[in-house]
Formats: sequence, structure tokens, C-alpha cells
Amino acid sequence: MPGLPLAFASPLVLIGLVSLPLLWWLLRLVPPRPRRVDFPPTRLLFDIAPKEETPARTPWWLTLLRLTLAALVILAAAGPLWNPPVSTATAKAPLVVLIDDGWSSASTFDARMRAATELVARAQADGRGVALVPLSEPTRDLSFEPPDAAAARLRTIRPKPHAVERADALPAIGRLVAGTPEAELVWLADDVDLGRGAEFVDGLKGLAAGRAITVVTGGVRPALALAGADNAAGGLSVKVLRATADGPTAGTVRALDLRGLPLGETSFGFASSATETEARFDLPVELRNDIARLEIMGEASAGAVQLLDKRWRRRTVGVVTGSTTETAQPLLASTFYLGRALAPFADARIAERGSPAEAVSQFVDQRLPMLVLADVGNVAGPARETLTRWVEDGGVLVRFAGPRLAAADDDLVPVRLRRGGRVLGGSLSWEQPQRLASFAADGPFAGLPVPDDVTVKRQVLAEPDSALVDHTWAALADGTPLVTAAKRGKGMVVLFHVTADTRWSDLPLSGAFVEMLRRVVGLSGTSVGPEAGAKAQGTADTVAPTRLLDGYGVFGPPPPTARPVAAGFAGRATADNPPGFYGPPEGLVAVNTLLATDRPKPLDIAPLGARTEPYRATEPQDLRGPILVGAMALALVDALIVFWLAGGLARLTGWRRAPAAILVGLAVALTTVAPPPAQAAEPRPADPQADAFAAKATSGARLAYVTTGNAEVDAISKAGLQSLTVFLGQRTALEGGEPLGLDIARDELAFFPLIYWPIVPDAPKPTAAALARVDAYMKQGGTILFDTRDAVEAAPGAETQSPGMVALRGILSSLDIPELEPIPREHVLTKTFFLLRDFPGRFTAGRLWVEAMPAADPDGPDERRPARAGDGVSSILITSNDLAGAWATRPDGQALLPLVPGEPRQREHAFRAGVNIVMYALTGNYKADQVHVPALLERLGQ
Repeated sequence: MPGLPLAFASPLVLIGLVSLPLLWWLLRLVPPRPRRVDFPPTRLLFDIAPKEETPARTPWWLTLLRLTLAALVILAAAGPLWNPPVSTATAKAPLVVLIDDGWSSASTFDARMRAATELVARAQADGRGVALVPLSEPTRDLSFEPPDAAAARLRTIRPKPHAVERADALPAIGRLVAGTPEAELVWLADDVDLGRGAEFVDGLKGLAAGRAITVVTGGVRPALALAGADNAAGGLSVKVLRATADGPTAGTVRALDLRGLPLGETSFGFASSATETEARFDLPVELRNDIARLEIMGEASAGAVQLLDKRWRRRTVGVVTGSTTETAQPLLASTFYLGRALAPFADARIAERGSPAEAVSQFVDQRLPMLVLADVGNVAGPARETLTRWVEDGGVLVRFAGPRLAAADDDLVPVRLRRGGRVLGGSLSWEQPQRLASFAADGPFAGLPVPDDVTVKRQVLAEPDSALVDHTWAALADGTPLVTAAKRGKGMVVLFHVTADTRWSDLPLSGAFVEMLRRVVGLSGTSVGPEAGAKAQGTADTVAPTRLLDGYGVFGPPPPTARPVAAGFAGRATADNPPGFYGPPEGLVAVNTLLATDRPKPLDIAPLGARTEPYRATEPQDLRGPILVGAMALALVDALIVFWLAGGLARLTGWRRAPAAILVGLAVALTTVAPPPAQAAEPRPADPQADAFAAKATSGARLAYVTTGNAEVDAISKAGLQSLTVFLGQRTALEGGEPLGLDIARDELAFFPLIYWPIVPDAPKPTAAALARVDAYMKQGGTILFDTRDAVEAAPGAETQSPGMVALRGILSSLDIPELEPIPREHVLTKTFFLLRDFPGRFTAGRLWVEAMPAADPDGPDERRPARAGDGVSSILITSNDLAGAWATRPDGQALLPLVPGEPRQREHAFRAGVNIVMYALTGNYKADQVHVPALLERLGQ
């Protein structure tokens, strides 16, 4: 019946319903109407009230009851069926059954198989041939076969775990129906279109011209699918899709690991007319990285499963910078650009302020798979061995160039480097900024579009050799490498030959920077095979199938028809490459049924103009039994009514009510015992000596010097700083306290803005831990003045190195120092308090070395300023003029040491140099501000 899942086995019996009006007329005649006879004595009976009255005709409601009884008997005789099987237009023509057997049919595949089984059974009863056409097998030879053979083959058909291209089966269908013009077509559709549905409908319409065609669609729950899993910073999300808006409105997505153990569940819900929503897992990143399978609970389909491999893992990347100005201008720092670039696909941990060696050791202890060193020249002490061993064990080390790396002599790089680098406008440089030219075809950047907006102004050059091309991942237009890499043990070292900020290039401003880092991060967390060489993770390797999904989303062994996929396969599953895991356990590759961009749409069959029928959710049910029972019940009611109308029904006495029982429940109070409070952790024992030192150091502004173990040198340092403190009190507003001697291995250095360190050639080199404390002090804003006190022994331009210079180089080799230069004439240190040309001490031949300033723009305002500075105070000053020797005086004011050459005002100028250095350490580069330009020009006489 139209609109109802109801049919009749013997519909001709329903003709008996036409006799219901005749039955109504007969019922109106029973009982017959009494005949009137005039009898005069009956006048005496008019005043007697009758005890019973018999109606003259049957009541209307009793007539309706009896008509209903008759109708039920007729309906039962017609053999009514609820959820009848799919019917065909004819009972004689051969039957062609088209079956959608892709992933979208799997969740309701039993309904399709039930419909196909009923069609085959009807064809067997009618004695006609059947041709089964699974649309996932376009190359199969089609032919008609007996119904019993078709029924046997029907039991072997299973849903496929991939999408079905229906249009590919049109040629085979055309050849089949061409030889049988009278064949009838029945299409068991799944109502989902993934791109070529309209092409199949138009082709089938042309093939079915003049033939009966029936489309079975609807009546079952629409399919749900998962696509586009994204392991972002806030959590792991996945898209939940449906083709039509009339499907389920809510559900649950479950996350499993590789062993099938559940890691979490989350719910989703569709808006009223939406076909797409999102399910999100708010789990710790460690748990999210263990997720290997997402599935919609209750949806038995490969499309409702999303498999995740190492490419979906959100890795944690440690970022260490060698610059001392990361906190001064955070929006221009390399950590800002790196953090923003890594945020979409990795969790960046920025190292706290301190020495790079400490940060590297902490990150290695945290077992991070990847480290980024931005302009770190040297990693000192045991941390260097720890870092090397970490890389050889499988870690990925990414380094960015900068002034420190350009000046350092570090072999933890993929290629040999030239010291100093190449600068736009300098020697060994370009006339114009160079553009990024190409990516290596067999490197991890292969396939990325080459941006045309990336220019490089400075780079660290690689020494040319025969293996340089093999180590190059990205090159500039002149052929010099921009990114190089080399394998170290099981790990890898990658070098960007520019800075991670915009000082040397505008690569960090490009979208290619994000994609390049994404692919480098993808290399971390896996072992690089020995055959990969410098071109690790190439795209030519293939991996064999290991565990594949069937159409219902269940893992199983790979079928013999499954083929290997490329190691970086990112396409949609096909018949040759079913969805599942490929490759060894340590390098699984996930192949999914749907891509992140796939969106199922409803299948439009309106142009076909076919007869449609819905799927039956349950087996057909014979309604004759319930209808006959209803008819018998009505007959019993009719008999009781007649018996009552005849007056033979006695009154029934009422039932005596029984008293109701009252049940009372007892409440049990549960008492909770609060757990005893946890004991507080024992405080650390106090160190009286350290507390006394801290109290003394913070009682006022003090200068400090490093004790060398040489009593004479330490006495000169203390006397010199004491005299300088007195001079500062006389000439400035600073009222300093007595200078303190420091043991850099024990005492806290952060209390002092400036530390004077005299170099003694025969003194033992400080320990690695002590130098790490010094490195951290310099990174945190402190300034150290190194004084070799040997300007007479090491004259400017001499080829020989004095013992003091050798000892200083040994100390600095374990520190991460910036690029240095002799103090320029316009440096702010020459104008901090006094206007100075040089910085003499006991000697005048030596020069003062400071942290190199960035090159000034010839056309910019900085070039015309009388005072310039970098981004912050120089963390290191180096001289050989023995400043403390020139400052040192006896209690009576007489100098302790003579001056060389002993110019008239040499000692006064030495004190002035000390004042400028102290003021520079205390006040920074404020004199370089534009507001001081008029006063400085006036004092300079300009």
C-alpha cells in the first residue's frame, strides 16, 4: 500500500469488502419490525409502565461493530503482510540486481542483503534468471544465472572498505542488458554520492530506456563517517560527516591505541540542518599521541574509522636560543617566530633564561624527540656529549645560524662552515638579495611550492665539497645551500643557514617556513635507516600492508590483492590499497577510507524517473493471526451485547476493597571519614654562610671581582674597585658599598650588575658547573669585564699570543659568547657619563672589545646619531689595559702601581673609563635614545 509497509498475499480477497453495504442492509432487517394489530381492550394497558422494552431495529453502533467484524475476516483471508519484500514490476522478465557495496552501505548492509535475497526468492518462484551486479567490481563478466546459483553467490558478497565508483560499471551493465531487452533493473542504492553519482544516474537512464527500473532507497539510517583528524594544541578533533540532514543527530566517538585499548570517548551532535560536526578529545598530549584509531560507536563501517599514524602525533619540540635579547624585544625574537610556526602541529617548549648547556641537558632529560638551537655558538661542558649521544640515539637537532654560530667553531653541523658568513654589501657578497630557488627532489621538502617572496640578505656559507649537493635540502638562486642536513647515527642534524628571525632573511614571514618546519618535525620520533643517507625520508620507499580494515571497520589480515603503498602515502583508500596500517610496527603508515577534504552528498536519483521503494528494516510479518484474533474478540463482544439486550445478563456485585498496605523504608546515614592531612614537605636546611653573603651583597650597590687564588692579584682587584667606588661617589649620585670577592663556583652572581675578572695565566680553569653559572649570569643581564692585564706583552697586531690571552680563550671556549668587535667610536659606552675616545688603564696599548652591534642603515636615522647601541647591554667586555691596576691606591691616596707610559692624565682617564663602564652596566643604552641627541651634539661641539 502506498505510504505504508503493508501488502497482501491474496489481494483479490479484498473484493469481499464490497459486500459490506449488503451486510449492513441485512443487519437492519434483524430483528424484523413487529406488525400492528388493533385490539380495543389494550386501551386498559396504556397506563401500565412496562418493565422491558425491545427495540424495533438494531442499534447503529451494534451494526458498526458487526461490519467491522466482517471487514477483519475479509482482510485476514487476503493474507496481509507488514514490511513486505521488495516487489518487481513484472513477474516474467529476467532480473538485474545492482548492489551498492561500498563503505557507505556497510552499516545497513543486512537490509540490502535481505532485499536482494527476497528478490532472488521471488525470481525463483517466478522461474526467471537473475544477474547480480556488485558495483565495486566493474571488470567482472556479467551474465544471467539460475536463482539458486545467484542465492549462493549472494551469500559471498561483503561490503568493501573503500568508495565505489559506480560509473566504472556502466560498460559491463550495458553489455549485459543489450542482449536482453526485456530485462528488469533493480538498484539497491546507498543514497551517498562521493563525486560521480550524477554520471552514473545519467548513464543508467540511457541504458534503461524502455525497461522497468526500480530503485530501493531510504527506510534505513543514513551512514556516518569520520575524516580530517587534527591533533592541534588544544586537543585532537575529527570531523563527523553525514550525507543528509535526516540521519542521527548525536553519537559517540571512541579513541583506541594500537592494542585496541580505549583511551577516551567524546560525544558529538549535529545541528538541525547540518551535515558536518566535530568531535574533540581534550586529553594530555602524551595520550593523544598514543591514539591509533578513532571510531563512531555503533557504526559498523570502514568510513566510520579514522586511523592515525606518526604523522598525527603532536610532538614536543625544545627551543633554545643563544641571544641575550629574547626578553627585551619578544615580538622580534627568534623564539616568537619559531613558536608561531610550530604551534599548528607541535608543542614548543621555550628554554628559560639561562645557559644553553643547561637548557639542552634539561630537554634531553625530558626525552624530547626534537631540539631547535637558534644562534647557539657552543654547547659547553658535559652537555655537549649528552647532546651528541642524544642525536646518535635518534634525536633530530635543528640549528639556525646567527652571529654566534658564524663566529663559533662547532662541528655539530651537517656540513663544514666558513667562519663569519656572507653579508649583503660586504666582501664575498651579492649585489642583490638572493631568492629561494628550489627544493631537493628527493628531500622532505619535495612537492612544496617554491615561494617567490623569500629573500636572503645574509647567510652562513658551507665549504664546497663533492658531498654538499647530497646534503642540501633547499638552495638559493646562486646555488648556495639554504638548508642542509646529515645523518648522525640514528638521528639527524639539520641546519638553516639563516637566522630564525628576520635579521638575515624574511623566510620566517613566509608560509613556506611553517610547512618546512612541519616536515622536519615529521622526521622526529622515528629512526632514520642507514640507507637513507642525507636524503632521509625519501618518497621512493614502499611499505607492505600489515593490518587492513574490512567493510565493517574490523582489522584483519591483508588480502592477496592488496598492494604496497609509498612510505609517505596520503591518498584515499582504493581496491588495490584498502584502508589499514602498512609497514613495520615502528613505522606504520595509515591509509584511510576518506580524505580530509571528502564530503559525502545525497544521491540524486530524480533524473532517473524510476519507481522507488524503501528498504525494510525487519523481516515481513504475517498479520492474519492478529487480525483473526481481533475478529474473534469482536464476535465475543457482539454475543455479550446481544445477551445483555435480551435481559439475561445479571448484575454483577462489586468487589470488596481490601485495605492498602503501607510500606515504610528505613534511611541509612553514611558517614565519611576525611583522610588525614598530608604532611608538609620538610624545608630545605638553611645555609648561614650563603644567607650572610646574600644579606651583605644586597645591603647596597656593590661592585664585585672574581677571586683568582693569587693573593697579590686579588688585593689589587679589591683596592682598585674600592678606589673606583670612592671616585663614583665623588663624581656621580652612586653611593656604593665595599667591593666583594666572588667564588664563581659557590657564590650567587645575580646580586652584582658588573663583575671584574682579572685573568691569571697559571690559575686553574674553572669547572664546567662554574662556567655554566657564569653563562647563565650573562644570559640573565649581567656584565663581566675580563682583563688579561698584558697589553705590554701582547702589542696590537702582534702574531704571538700572551699567556693571558691563551687562558682567556680557554675560558671563553666553554661559554656561549656573542660576536665581538673593538668598541666603535659611536658606541654608547663612550658617552654613558664622560665623553671618551679610548679606555686606558695601567697600559694604553690595548683595546676594549664589546658585543658587535648590527650594521646601521646608511640612509636611516641611526647613521646620523652621535650614540648607537644594540638591543641591550653587552654581556661581555674584554680589555688588556689592567684597569684595576690603574684604579688601585693606598689608604693615603697614593697609587699602588706605576702607569705605562705614564701620560699626565692617564690615571684620571682610567677612572673615567671605569665610571662609564659602571654606568653602562647600571643604566643600559639609554644614552642612545633620540632625546639625548641635542645634548650630546652640544657637548661634542657639533
